Amino acid sequence: MDPFNLKEDDVVVIRAFDDWPEHLFQVWEVYDDSITGYSITGPLEGVYGEPAFDLILKVHSRADG
Repeated sequence: MDPFNLKEDDVVVIRAFDDWPEHLFQVWEVYDDSITGYSITGPLEGVYGEPAFDLILKVHSRADG
């Protein structure tokens, strides 16, 4: 279940993991245990991903303002 009530085009902060620093990620789709979308900052900028909710630190901005 989505603990952040995310919607398409929301931007979230993904926590640092492995060798990747904290970065912003734009949501495309929301599933029961993960999201899909693209990194919009950092060394993964422009890269598609499917992070699980436990990698999300917080919501950075909402698509609807």
